[in-house]
Amino acid sequence: MTRHFLTGAELTAMELDALLERAMELKAAPRSSHALAGRSVALIFQKPSTRTRLSFEVGIHELGGHPVVLRAEELQLSRGEALRDTALVLSRHVAAVGVRTGPHETLEELSQHSSIPVINMLTALHHPCQALADLLTLREAYGSLEGVRVAYVGDGNNVARSLAVLGTLAGMDVAVASPPGYALEEDLALGAGASGTLTLHTDPREAVAGASAVYTDVWVSMGDETTAAERRSALAPYKLDDALLDAAAPGAFAMHDLPAHPGEEISAEVLYGSRQRIWDQAENRRHAQKALLELLVAPA
Repeated sequence: MTRHFLTGAELTAMELDALLERAMELKAAPRSSHALAGRSVALIFQKPSTRTRLSFEVGIHELGGHPVVLRAEELQLSRGEALRDTALVLSRHVAAVGVRTGPHETLEELSQHSSIPVINMLTALHHPCQALADLLTLREAYGSLEGVRVAYVGDGNNVARSLAVLGTLAGMDVAVASPPGYALEEDLALGAGASGTLTLHTDPREAVAGASAVYTDVWVSMGDETTAAERRSALAPYKLDDALLDAAAPGAFAMHDLPAHPGEEISAEVLYGSRQRIWDQAENRRHAQKALLELLVAPA
């Protein structure tokens, strides 16, 4: 049966634990797996990308496969071809397809008609591949994730949502602090078997109390440009700086999925200082995604 990875909730807690363990093995020996030897994976980019494109292209190559990069303007989708038709064609040529797009519904429709795994490389609602890298980074730091508290401060966006879904599935306590109008939905559906907790806050210092890591993201995401001034004003009290890190648990470090805007959502001192694992996160995208591809793509 074809398995897709659209929100992260498709995984069981046991599968997530095994995936992170496998990612650590692949990080230690990047060329040890040939799971995609002689096979191709399509990567559709309808949104700009740096880390996602780099990590998927290089990761697929390290697994022995060939990444086929397809930009939005190069596809017949841009001229009105149906998603169903695109899915049927992709299914005849490649072993899996990753999609970076806007509406989450686009991904859902593509997956309904694909006989190959569809992987969410980013939608407006979810960014589960980023969350896998986040959990890998936390696991490297703390070993077991059970009971580890991570605080996210800022816009309750796709990054925060995926951190909540996969973090609670891993048994973590996820605290999200956002201003009114920017919070995650209170009835967010978590993965089946999630043993962790999700709490929503308006006070960032309340959220970071006892946290082993403090996470933030940009205040103006792709598509939010028309409300940029309003967003910056509302989110200004949620800046991740040394003072906020000091309110977390001793030894807590900063996290950010990038790109960052130093001086806005994060201070330059934190972004480039010693109290962060942000660049580890960026690298860990590759290793976590390789483990995901091994899980989803059946042996040839």
